[in-house]
Amino acid sequence: MGMFEMLASDSMQQILLLSFKVATLATVLNLPFALCTGWVLARHNFLGKVLLETLVQLPLVLPPVVVGYLLLILFGVEGWIGKTLTSWGIQLTFHWTGAVLAAMVMAFPLMVQPVRLAFGSMDRRLESMAASLGLPPYQVFFRVSLPLALPGIMMGMVLSFCRSLSEFGATITFVGAIPGETLTLPLAIYTLLQQPDAADQVLLLVCCSVALSVFALFGNHWLTQRQARQLQDSANQTDVAHA
Repeated sequence: MGMFEMLASDSMQQILLLSFKVATLATVLNLPFALCTGWVLARHNFLGKVLLETLVQLPLVLPPVVVGYLLLILFGVEGWIGKTLTSWGIQLTFHWTGAVLAAMVMAFPLMVQPVRLAFGSMDRRLESMAASLGLPPYQVFFRVSLPLALPGIMMGMVLSFCRSLSEFGATITFVGAIPGETLTLPLAIYTLLQQPDAADQVLLLVCCSVALSVFALFGNHWLTQRQARQLQDSANQTDVAHA
């Protein structure tokens, strides 16, 4: 069977669509939490800040299997939180929604860090000028701070998407590798590696994984450059107006 025939097969399309769905949802759901966390860490000093920073970065240094095991303890059918969710008819273990949760946890630090740097490095005088013109704080945030931080936010989203796309250890520990339910790209590659005569399928999935990641990174580069040009044009127009 040729590469195109394999790619067109139902099983391959199922794997790719599920992987894209999990990575996209994990990125979108992480965004509001990453914005709040990045803003707080960049702009405020408070008791317990070091603890918050440690908790945010912890998934980067823990073995992914440990993260998956902790998710089982918390969100498993008999877990501290999972027991309540199960009584409400919500089950995360052995379900694709659990794969989204595992990807969110593992990718969260990679989204927070660029967001934090973006909020921490911007020119605060622009926010002060906007506030002096009578804008309330929430409008200053959405009309000034957020657009200025957009390149960092986009970078965080791309890193989160790519990390979610490649998540393996926490996912297989928490939700397993169930075809059609939780079998994402890295889990499918691992499963196929255990089978004889599956080298072509493994190669195809590896190529798809690399292509998706490269496409996401190139897209982020293009959007970042476009945003930078727009901000530079706005700054030039402001300088001309003041002159």
